[in-house]
Amino acid sequence: MKKTITVLAATLALSVSAQQVQKDTEISRYVNAVSKDSLRANVERLVSFGTRHTMSSTTDKKQGIGAARNWVLSRFKDYARNSDGRMDVYLQNEDLQPDGRRIDKITNLGNPIAFLKGTDPNDKRIIIITGHLDSRVSDVMNATAAAPGANDDAGGVAAVIESARILSKSKFPGSILFVAVSGEEQGLLGAKMLADKAKAENWQIQAVLNNDMIGNNSFDAPKNDGVPKLRVFSEGLPALDTEKAAAKIRGLGLENDGAARQLARYVKEIGEKYVKNIDIKLIYRNDRFLRGGDHTPFVNNGFTAVRLTDYYENYDHQHQDLRTENGKKYGDLIEFMDFDYLKTNTAVNIAVMANLAKSVPPPKRVLMDVKELSNSTKLSWEKPDTGKIKGYNILYRETDSSVWTHKIFTTATSYTVPLSKDNFLFAVQSVSETGNESLPELPQVTR
Repeated sequence: MKKTITVLAATLALSVSAQQVQKDTEISRYVNAVSKDSLRANVERLVSFGTRHTMSSTTDKKQGIGAARNWVLSRFKDYARNSDGRMDVYLQNEDLQPDGRRIDKITNLGNPIAFLKGTDPNDKRIIIITGHLDSRVSDVMNATAAAPGANDDAGGVAAVIESARILSKSKFPGSILFVAVSGEEQGLLGAKMLADKAKAENWQIQAVLNNDMIGNNSFDAPKNDGVPKLRVFSEGLPALDTEKAAAKIRGLGLENDGAARQLARYVKEIGEKYVKNIDIKLIYRNDRFLRGGDHTPFVNNGFTAVRLTDYYENYDHQHQDLRTENGKKYGDLIEFMDFDYLKTNTAVNIAVMANLAKSVPPPKRVLMDVKELSNSTKLSWEKPDTGKIKGYNILYRETDSSVWTHKIFTTATSYTVPLSKDNFLFAVQSVSETGNESLPELPQVTR
Protein backbone atom coordinates (compact mmCIF):
# COMPACT_ATOMS: atom_id res chain seq x y z
CA MET A 1 0.00 0.00 0.00
CA LYS A 2 2.85 2.36 0.88
CA LYS A 3 4.47 1.77 -2.50
CA THR A 4 1.16 2.44 -4.27
CA ILE A 5 0.71 5.77 -2.48
CA THR A 6 4.28 6.83 -3.26
CA VAL A 7 3.93 6.02 -6.96
CA LEU A 8 0.55 7.78 -7.19
CA ALA A 9 1.86 10.89 -5.47
CA ALA A 10 4.81 11.01 -7.87
CA THR A 11 2.46 10.64 -10.83
CA LEU A 12 0.29 13.48 -9.58
CA ALA A 13 3.35 15.69 -9.15
CA LEU A 14 4.46 15.03 -12.71
CA SER A 15 1.03 15.99 -14.04
CA VAL A 16 1.43 19.42 -12.45
CA SER A 17 4.57 20.34 -14.35
CA ALA A 18 2.80 20.12 -17.70
CA GLN A 19 -0.12 22.16 -16.40
CA GLN A 20 2.01 25.01 -15.02
CA VAL A 21 3.74 25.88 -18.30
CA GLN A 22 0.46 26.68 -20.03
CA LYS A 23 -0.08 30.41 -20.49
CA ASP A 24 -3.19 32.35 -21.39
CA THR A 25 -2.35 34.08 -24.68
CA GLU A 26 -4.58 37.05 -23.88
CA ILE A 27 -2.77 37.68 -20.61
CA SER A 28 0.61 37.30 -22.33
CA ARG A 29 -0.49 39.92 -24.84
CA TYR A 30 -1.36 42.37 -22.05
CA VAL A 31 1.94 41.71 -20.29
CA ASN A 32 3.89 42.33 -23.49
CA ALA A 33 2.02 45.60 -24.04
CA VAL A 34 3.62 47.32 -21.03
CA SER A 35 5.65 50.27 -22.32
CA LYS A 36 8.74 51.61 -20.60
CA ASP A 37 8.34 54.88 -22.50
CA SER A 38 4.75 55.22 -21.31
CA LEU A 39 5.77 54.60 -17.71
CA ARG A 40 8.59 57.13 -17.93
CA ALA A 41 6.27 59.74 -19.45
CA ASN A 42 3.78 59.21 -16.62
CA VAL A 43 6.48 59.62 -13.97
CA GLU A 44 7.88 62.73 -15.66
CA ARG A 45 4.44 64.32 -15.78
CA LEU A 46 3.76 63.58 -12.12
CA VAL A 47 7.14 64.98 -11.09
CA SER A 48 6.43 68.13 -13.10
CA PHE A 49 3.77 69.22 -10.59
CA GLY A 50 6.55 70.37 -8.23
CA THR A 51 5.07 68.90 -5.09
CA ARG A 52 2.16 66.52 -4.62
CA HIS A 53 2.00 67.00 -0.88
CA THR A 54 -1.48 66.24 0.43
CA MET A 55 -1.83 69.77 1.82
CA SER A 56 -0.50 71.52 -1.29
CA SER A 57 -2.80 73.49 -3.59
CA THR A 58 -5.93 71.84 -4.95
CA THR A 59 -6.80 74.86 -7.13
CA ASP A 60 -3.55 75.69 -8.94
CA LYS A 61 -3.79 74.23 -12.45
CA LYS A 62 -0.06 73.58 -12.82
CA GLN A 63 1.38 72.87 -9.38
CA GLY A 64 0.34 70.76 -6.40
CA ILE A 65 -1.82 67.78 -5.57
CA GLY A 66 -4.94 69.19 -7.23
CA ALA A 67 -3.29 69.56 -10.63
CA ALA A 68 -1.77 66.08 -10.27
CA ARG A 69 -5.03 64.35 -9.44
CA ASN A 70 -6.84 66.15 -12.27
CA TRP A 71 -4.19 64.93 -14.68
CA VAL A 72 -4.60 61.33 -13.46
CA LEU A 73 -8.35 61.65 -13.95
CA SER A 74 -7.76 62.90 -17.50
CA ARG A 75 -5.63 59.82 -18.24
CA PHE A 76 -8.35 57.55 -16.88
CA LYS A 77 -10.98 59.34 -18.96
CA ASP A 78 -8.92 58.85 -22.11
CA TYR A 79 -8.67 55.11 -21.48
CA ALA A 80 -12.35 54.83 -20.54
CA ARG A 81 -13.14 55.43 -24.22
CA ASN A 82 -11.75 51.94 -24.91
CA SER A 83 -14.10 50.18 -22.49
CA ASP A 84 -17.46 50.21 -24.33
CA GLY A 85 -18.92 52.26 -21.50
CA ARG A 86 -17.80 49.89 -18.74
CA MET A 87 -15.20 52.19 -17.12
CA ASP A 88 -16.44 54.84 -14.69
CA VAL A 89 -14.01 57.62 -13.75
CA TYR A 90 -14.50 59.83 -10.70
CA LEU A 91 -12.81 61.56 -7.77
CA GLN A 92 -13.56 60.24 -4.31
CA ASN A 93 -12.97 63.16 -1.99
CA GLU A 94 -13.79 64.69 1.37
CA ASP A 95 -12.66 67.62 3.48
CA LEU A 96 -10.38 66.73 6.36
CA GLN A 97 -10.27 68.80 9.53
CA PRO A 98 -6.98 69.54 11.34
CA ASP A 99 -6.15 66.49 13.45
CA GLY A 100 -3.27 67.68 15.61
CA ARG A 101 -0.96 65.20 13.93
CA ARG A 102 -0.18 65.44 10.19
CA ILE A 103 -3.11 67.59 9.01
CA ASP A 104 -2.81 71.18 10.25
CA LYS A 105 -5.47 72.87 8.08
CA ILE A 106 -8.72 72.01 6.35
CA THR A 107 -7.63 69.81 3.46
CA ASN A 108 -9.54 68.34 0.54
CA LEU A 109 -8.45 64.72 0.26
CA GLY A 110 -9.04 63.14 -3.15
CA ASN A 111 -8.54 59.72 -4.74
CA PRO A 112 -8.70 59.60 -8.58
CA ILE A 113 -10.48 56.35 -9.47
CA ALA A 114 -11.26 54.35 -12.62
CA PHE A 115 -13.65 51.43 -12.12
CA LEU A 116 -13.74 48.84 -14.92
CA LYS A 117 -16.95 46.85 -14.50
CA GLY A 118 -16.85 43.12 -15.15
CA THR A 119 -18.92 41.54 -17.90
CA ASP A 120 -20.80 39.15 -15.58
CA PRO A 121 -23.45 41.10 -13.64
CA ASN A 122 -23.67 38.27 -11.11
CA ASP A 123 -19.94 38.31 -10.40
CA LYS A 124 -19.40 40.90 -7.66
CA ARG A 125 -15.64 40.40 -7.23
CA ILE A 126 -13.46 43.54 -7.26
CA ILE A 127 -9.69 43.55 -7.71
CA ILE A 128 -7.95 46.79 -6.69
CA ILE A 129 -4.57 48.18 -7.73
CA THR A 130 -3.21 51.21 -5.87
CA GLY A 131 -0.27 53.59 -5.85
CA HIS A 132 -0.12 56.76 -3.77
CA LEU A 133 -0.24 60.14 -5.47
CA ASP A 134 1.18 62.35 -2.71
CA SER A 135 4.85 63.11 -2.10
CA ARG A 136 6.94 64.63 0.69
CA VAL A 137 10.38 65.89 1.74
CA SER A 138 12.25 65.51 5.05
CA ASP A 139 9.65 67.52 6.98
CA VAL A 140 6.38 65.67 6.47
CA MET A 141 4.46 68.92 7.11
CA ASN A 142 6.28 70.92 4.42
CA ALA A 143 3.65 71.36 1.68
CA THR A 144 5.55 73.87 -0.49
CA ALA A 145 9.10 72.56 -1.01
CA ALA A 146 9.92 70.72 -4.24
CA ALA A 147 9.01 67.07 -3.64
CA PRO A 148 9.33 65.13 -6.93
CA GLY A 149 8.43 61.79 -5.36
CA ALA A 150 9.64 59.94 -8.46
CA ASN A 151 9.93 56.42 -7.07
CA ASP A 152 7.85 57.18 -3.95
CA ASP A 153 5.35 56.94 -5.46
CA ALA A 154 5.03 58.37 -8.96
CA GLY A 155 6.30 54.98 -10.11
CA GLY A 156 3.44 53.17 -8.38
CA VAL A 157 0.88 55.62 -9.81
CA ALA A 158 2.46 55.23 -13.26
CA ALA A 159 1.94 51.48 -12.94
CA VAL A 160 -1.72 52.05 -12.04
CA ILE A 161 -2.21 54.35 -15.05
CA GLU A 162 -0.41 51.95 -17.41
CA SER A 163 -2.51 49.06 -16.11
CA ALA A 164 -5.67 51.06 -16.81
CA ARG A 165 -4.46 51.82 -20.32
CA ILE A 166 -3.74 48.20 -21.15
CA LEU A 167 -6.69 46.52 -19.43
CA SER A 168 -9.34 49.09 -20.46
CA LYS A 169 -10.14 46.97 -23.53
CA SER A 170 -10.37 43.71 -21.59
CA LYS A 171 -13.64 41.90 -20.97
CA PHE A 172 -13.29 39.93 -17.77
CA PRO A 173 -16.08 38.56 -15.56
CA GLY A 174 -14.61 40.28 -12.49
CA SER A 175 -14.21 44.05 -11.99
CA ILE A 176 -10.98 46.03 -11.54
CA LEU A 177 -10.60 49.32 -9.67
CA PHE A 178 -7.59 51.51 -10.48
CA VAL A 179 -6.87 54.16 -7.86
CA ALA A 180 -4.19 56.74 -7.05
CA VAL A 181 -4.75 57.28 -3.35
CA SER A 182 -3.73 60.50 -1.61
CA GLY A 183 -2.67 61.18 1.95
CA GLU A 184 -0.32 58.20 2.32
CA GLU A 185 2.51 60.23 3.82
CA GLN A 186 0.09 61.95 6.21
CA GLY A 187 -1.16 58.64 7.65
CA LEU A 188 -2.63 56.39 4.91
CA LEU A 189 -5.63 58.73 4.79
CA GLY A 190 -6.81 58.18 1.20
CA ALA A 191 -6.53 54.41 1.47
CA LYS A 192 -8.52 54.50 4.72
CA MET A 193 -11.20 56.65 3.07
CA LEU A 194 -11.56 54.08 0.28
CA ALA A 195 -11.35 51.03 2.54
CA ASP A 196 -13.96 52.46 4.91
CA LYS A 197 -16.30 53.09 1.97
CA ALA A 198 -15.76 49.55 0.71
CA LYS A 199 -16.54 48.17 4.16
CA ALA A 200 -19.67 50.29 4.61
CA GLU A 201 -20.99 49.33 1.18
CA ASN A 202 -20.02 45.64 1.51
CA TRP A 203 -17.79 45.53 -1.55
CA GLN A 204 -16.64 42.01 -2.41
CA ILE A 205 -12.97 42.86 -2.69
CA GLN A 206 -11.02 39.79 -3.71
CA ALA A 207 -7.54 41.32 -3.74
CA VAL A 208 -5.73 44.62 -3.21
CA LEU A 209 -2.32 45.08 -4.84
CA ASN A 210 -0.64 48.10 -3.26
CA ASN A 211 2.36 49.34 -5.25
CA ASP A 212 4.59 51.66 -3.26
CA MET A 213 8.14 52.20 -4.57
CA ILE A 214 8.48 49.64 -7.36
CA GLY A 215 10.92 51.47 -9.64
CA ASN A 216 14.35 51.42 -7.99
CA ASN A 217 16.44 48.28 -7.97
CA SER A 218 19.82 48.45 -9.65
CA PHE A 219 21.03 51.57 -7.83
CA ASP A 220 21.17 49.72 -4.51
CA ALA A 221 21.58 46.06 -5.51
CA PRO A 222 24.99 44.49 -4.89
CA LYS A 223 26.98 43.71 -8.00
CA ASN A 224 26.23 40.33 -9.59
CA ASP A 225 23.11 40.00 -7.44
CA GLY A 226 21.37 37.97 -10.15
CA VAL A 227 17.73 38.27 -11.17
CA PRO A 228 16.01 41.48 -9.93
CA LYS A 229 13.84 40.95 -6.86
CA LEU A 230 10.40 42.26 -5.93
CA ARG A 231 9.07 42.00 -2.38
CA VAL A 232 5.48 41.06 -1.58
CA PHE A 233 4.51 41.77 2.04
CA SER A 234 1.55 39.91 3.57
CA GLU A 235 0.06 39.73 7.05
CA GLY A 236 -0.01 36.50 9.05
CA LEU A 237 -2.91 36.23 11.48
CA PRO A 238 -5.80 38.31 10.06
CA ALA A 239 -6.19 41.63 11.83
CA LEU A 240 -9.88 41.07 12.57
CA ASP A 241 -9.57 37.56 13.99
CA THR A 242 -11.01 37.07 17.44
CA GLU A 243 -9.10 35.23 20.16
CA LYS A 244 -11.22 32.13 19.51
CA ALA A 245 -10.54 32.26 15.76
CA ALA A 246 -6.83 32.75 16.38
CA ALA A 247 -6.80 29.70 18.66
CA LYS A 248 -8.39 27.67 15.87
CA ILE A 249 -5.73 28.86 13.42
CA ARG A 250 -2.99 27.83 15.80
CA GLY A 251 -4.66 24.49 16.45
CA LEU A 252 -4.76 23.66 12.73
CA GLY A 253 -1.27 24.98 12.04
CA LEU A 254 -2.47 27.66 9.62
CA GLU A 255 -0.47 30.61 10.92
CA ASN A 256 1.03 31.14 7.45
CA ASP A 257 -2.17 30.53 5.50
CA GLY A 258 -4.33 33.61 5.95
CA ALA A 259 -5.96 35.23 2.93
CA ALA A 260 -3.13 37.74 2.42
CA ARG A 261 -0.55 34.94 2.39
CA GLN A 262 -2.60 33.10 -0.25
CA LEU A 263 -2.71 36.24 -2.37
CA ALA A 264 1.05 36.72 -1.97
CA ARG A 265 1.68 33.15 -3.15
CA TYR A 266 -0.66 33.77 -6.07
CA VAL A 267 1.29 36.92 -7.01
CA LYS A 268 4.52 34.93 -7.01
CA GLU A 269 3.15 32.04 -9.05
CA ILE A 270 1.30 34.07 -11.67
CA GLY A 271 3.88 36.88 -11.80
CA GLU A 272 6.80 34.53 -12.40
CA LYS A 273 4.74 32.49 -14.86
CA TYR A 274 4.07 35.39 -17.21
CA VAL A 275 6.95 37.80 -16.55
CA LYS A 276 10.60 37.10 -17.27
CA ASN A 277 13.57 38.23 -15.21
CA ILE A 278 11.91 38.71 -11.82
CA ASP A 279 12.37 36.88 -8.52
CA ILE A 280 9.31 37.54 -6.35
CA LYS A 281 10.17 37.32 -2.67
CA LEU A 282 7.46 36.55 -0.12
CA ILE A 283 8.07 38.59 3.03
CA TYR A 284 6.09 37.20 5.95
CA ARG A 285 5.11 40.43 7.67
CA ASN A 286 2.44 42.98 6.80
CA ASP A 287 4.99 45.63 5.84
CA ARG A 288 8.58 46.68 6.40
CA PHE A 289 9.75 46.56 9.99
CA LEU A 290 7.64 48.96 12.12
CA ARG A 291 6.35 50.74 8.97
CA GLY A 292 3.10 50.80 7.03
CA GLY A 293 1.51 51.24 3.62
CA ASP A 294 -1.82 51.78 1.88
CA HIS A 295 -2.79 48.10 1.97
CA THR A 296 -3.01 48.26 5.77
CA PRO A 297 -6.39 50.09 6.01
CA PHE A 298 -7.84 47.36 3.79
CA VAL A 299 -6.28 44.66 5.98
CA ASN A 300 -7.70 46.37 9.06
CA ASN A 301 -11.16 46.25 7.47
CA GLY A 302 -10.89 42.53 6.83
CA PHE A 303 -9.97 42.67 3.12
CA THR A 304 -7.23 40.67 1.41
CA ALA A 305 -4.36 43.03 0.64
CA VAL A 306 -0.60 42.91 0.04
CA ARG A 307 2.19 45.39 -0.65
CA LEU A 308 4.56 45.17 -3.64
CA THR A 309 7.80 47.11 -3.25
CA ASP A 310 11.49 47.33 -4.18
CA TYR A 311 13.76 44.73 -2.65
CA TYR A 312 16.48 47.30 -2.00
CA GLU A 313 15.15 50.56 -0.58
CA ASN A 314 17.26 53.65 -1.26
CA TYR A 315 16.91 55.82 1.82
CA ASP A 316 19.01 58.66 0.35
CA HIS A 317 16.29 59.11 -2.30
CA GLN A 318 13.25 58.68 -0.08
CA HIS A 319 11.63 61.34 2.15
CA GLN A 320 14.59 63.69 1.57
CA ASP A 321 15.00 67.40 0.84
CA LEU A 322 16.59 67.98 -2.58
CA ARG A 323 20.25 68.82 -1.91
CA THR A 324 23.86 67.90 -2.56
CA GLU A 325 26.18 67.20 0.37
CA ASN A 326 29.84 66.23 0.00
CA GLY A 327 29.26 65.62 -3.68
CA LYS A 328 26.32 63.28 -3.05
CA LYS A 329 22.80 63.96 -4.32
CA TYR A 330 19.79 63.45 -2.08
CA GLY A 331 16.11 63.40 -3.00
CA ASP A 332 13.62 61.25 -4.86
CA LEU A 333 14.64 62.17 -8.41
CA ILE A 334 13.87 60.45 -11.72
CA GLU A 335 17.58 59.88 -12.37
CA PHE A 336 17.62 57.33 -9.57
CA MET A 337 14.85 55.18 -11.07
CA ASP A 338 15.20 51.99 -13.10
CA PHE A 339 12.46 51.97 -15.74
CA ASP A 340 13.19 48.45 -16.92
CA TYR A 341 12.54 47.30 -13.37
CA LEU A 342 9.37 49.41 -13.17
CA LYS A 343 8.18 47.89 -16.46
CA THR A 344 8.73 44.38 -15.12
CA ASN A 345 6.88 45.06 -11.88
CA THR A 346 3.98 46.69 -13.73
CA ALA A 347 3.74 43.58 -15.88
CA VAL A 348 3.53 41.43 -12.72
CA ASN A 349 0.53 43.47 -11.54
CA ILE A 350 -1.20 43.17 -14.91
CA ALA A 351 -0.69 39.40 -15.08
CA VAL A 352 -2.10 38.89 -11.58
CA MET A 353 -5.10 41.18 -12.07
CA ALA A 354 -5.95 39.72 -15.47
CA ASN A 355 -5.71 36.13 -14.26
CA LEU A 356 -7.86 36.88 -11.22
CA ALA A 357 -10.48 38.90 -13.08
CA LYS A 358 -10.66 36.31 -15.86
CA SER A 359 -11.07 33.46 -13.37
CA VAL A 360 -14.18 32.53 -11.38
CA PRO A 361 -14.77 32.79 -7.63
CA PRO A 362 -13.16 30.18 -5.37
CA PRO A 363 -15.14 27.01 -4.57
CA LYS A 364 -17.64 27.16 -1.71
CA ARG A 365 -17.75 25.05 1.46
CA VAL A 366 -14.36 23.40 1.08
CA LEU A 367 -14.26 20.66 3.71
CA MET A 368 -11.74 18.14 5.02
CA ASP A 369 -13.22 14.94 6.45
CA VAL A 370 -11.53 14.11 9.76
CA LYS A 371 -13.96 11.58 11.21
CA GLU A 372 -11.37 8.80 10.88
CA LEU A 373 -7.62 8.63 11.33
CA SER A 374 -6.06 7.96 7.96
CA ASN A 375 -2.92 8.45 5.90
CA SER A 376 -5.05 9.87 3.10
CA THR A 377 -7.01 13.15 3.04
CA LYS A 378 -10.60 13.41 1.79
CA LEU A 379 -11.68 16.82 0.51
CA SER A 380 -15.04 18.03 -0.79
CA TRP A 381 -16.44 21.35 -1.99
CA GLU A 382 -19.24 23.07 -3.87
CA LYS A 383 -19.04 24.98 -7.13
CA PRO A 384 -19.04 28.79 -6.92
CA ASP A 385 -22.25 30.70 -7.49
CA THR A 386 -21.08 32.33 -10.73
CA GLY A 387 -18.86 31.57 -13.68
CA LYS A 388 -18.25 28.78 -16.13
CA ILE A 389 -16.20 26.06 -14.46
CA LYS A 390 -13.66 23.82 -16.18
CA GLY A 391 -12.71 22.06 -12.96
CA TYR A 392 -10.69 22.46 -9.78
CA ASN A 393 -7.09 22.32 -8.62
CA ILE A 394 -6.27 20.61 -5.35
CA LEU A 395 -3.12 22.30 -4.03
CA TYR A 396 -0.78 20.80 -1.50
CA ARG A 397 2.60 21.46 0.04
CA GLU A 398 4.68 20.30 2.97
CA THR A 399 4.17 22.38 6.10
CA ASP A 400 7.57 24.09 5.91
CA SER A 401 7.18 25.15 2.28
CA SER A 402 6.44 28.82 1.61
CA VAL A 403 4.54 28.13 -1.65
CA TRP A 404 2.14 25.54 -3.03
CA THR A 405 4.31 22.91 -4.69
CA HIS A 406 1.78 20.50 -6.29
CA LYS A 407 -1.56 20.61 -8.07
CA ILE A 408 -4.07 17.91 -8.88
CA PHE A 409 -6.72 18.79 -11.45
CA THR A 410 -10.18 17.23 -11.20
CA THR A 411 -13.65 17.90 -12.57
CA ALA A 412 -15.26 16.30 -9.50
CA THR A 413 -16.31 18.12 -6.32
CA SER A 414 -14.63 15.64 -3.98
CA TYR A 415 -11.25 13.94 -3.99
CA THR A 416 -9.18 11.73 -1.73
CA VAL A 417 -5.49 12.63 -1.82
CA PRO A 418 -3.16 9.74 -0.87
CA LEU A 419 -1.22 11.96 1.53
CA SER A 420 -1.53 12.53 5.28
CA LYS A 421 -3.04 15.75 6.58
CA ASP A 422 -0.42 15.48 9.36
CA ASN A 423 2.37 16.10 6.87
CA PHE A 424 0.81 18.35 4.24
CA LEU A 425 -1.34 21.45 3.88
CA PHE A 426 -4.19 21.52 1.33
CA ALA A 427 -6.37 24.01 -0.52
CA VAL A 428 -8.74 24.00 -3.50
CA GLN A 429 -9.07 26.57 -6.28
CA SER A 430 -11.60 26.88 -9.09
CA VAL A 431 -10.42 26.77 -12.70
CA SER A 432 -12.47 28.72 -15.23
CA GLU A 433 -13.47 27.46 -18.65
CA THR A 434 -10.60 29.56 -20.01
CA GLY A 435 -8.11 27.88 -17.66
CA ASN A 436 -7.63 30.76 -15.20
CA GLU A 437 -7.29 29.91 -11.53
CA SER A 438 -9.07 31.52 -8.59
CA LEU A 439 -7.43 32.26 -5.28
CA PRO A 440 -7.03 29.10 -3.16
CA GLU A 441 -9.63 28.24 -0.51
CA LEU A 442 -8.47 26.40 2.62
CA PRO A 443 -10.65 23.54 3.89
CA GLN A 444 -12.65 23.64 7.08
CA VAL A 445 -12.76 20.44 9.10
CA THR A 446 -15.88 18.29 9.29
CA ARG A 447 -16.64 15.08 11.11
